[in-house]
This record gives sequence, C-alpha cells and structure tokens, in this order.
Amino acid sequence: MKTLVAYFSAEGTTAAVARALAEAAGADTFEIKPELPYTAADLKWTNPLARCNREKLGGKFVPVEGKAEGFSDYGVVMLGFPIWYYGAPNIINTFCRDYDWTGKKVYIFATSGGSGIGKTAEKLAPYLKGAQIADARVVRSASELGEWIKAE
Repeated sequence: MKTLVAYFSAEGTTAAVARALAEAAGADTFEIKPELPYTAADLKWTNPLARCNREKLGGKFVPVEGKAEGFSDYGVVMLGFPIWYYGAPNIINTFCRDYDWTGKKVYIFATSGGSGIGKTAEKLAPYLKGAQIADARVVRSASELGEWIKAE
C-alpha cells in the first residue's frame, strides 16, 4: 500500500515536518500550493484584512496549483498543514474536495504556534468522504509521529 504525505506550508514549518515524515515512512510527497502564492502581507494574521483572514472567515475555496498524480494508488494519506483559526486553512478543503477518498486511511498532522488540533478532523470529514480518519494531532517534529510510521 503506497503512502502519500500531502502538505500545505505557509512559512516552511509544516514542510520540514512533512519532508522528514515522508523520508522516515518511505512515502511520496505532494506540496499543496495555492495558484496565487501567498505574500508575507497575505499571511499577517494580525491584520484583519489580510488574505489569510479573508479566505478563512469568508469560507472561500483557494485554488490549488497542480494535482497529486496517481492519487488513486495511495491507500494512506498523511495530510499536513498549519492550524489557522482552530482548523485547516481553506486550501486544504479545496485540495480534499478534488479527490476520491474512498477506502483511504488518513492521518492529519498540523503545526501550530499555540492552538491544539480541536475539531479539525471533524471539520475536514465532509471533504474526506469515504476515508477513515485514523488520527489527528498537532506536532512540532516528525519524530512525534513514529507510531504512524510503524503502523503503515
């Protein structure tokens, strides 16, 4: 069963965890990137008019650049992103709705400066129809996910 680590990283933190996780698990990777890249100003969450805030609070889908080739070949998907407003950034919802998740096992990992995982998995579930969400947690490093690697 092939494993994919798909991740969105706004500032590089989640990317570092995702790459280390993929290497340890012998998994393929797919970086989830917005068609219109984020600027530093777009990510300045303390500005209520920043793009990240408008997208999240407005419930907007964020177009994703490219596709994860051969997605149907993966039985396990480890999905990573930073926590934004106690959940996944909207680009994750867009990514998830574009694929058939039937029969896949999904592990959700998030990076955060202070928020917990909360109800992130429950909020993503409608976009992961047919998948089994095996676990969801906030992590600081890939080493915290060792049991996931052993399980797969």
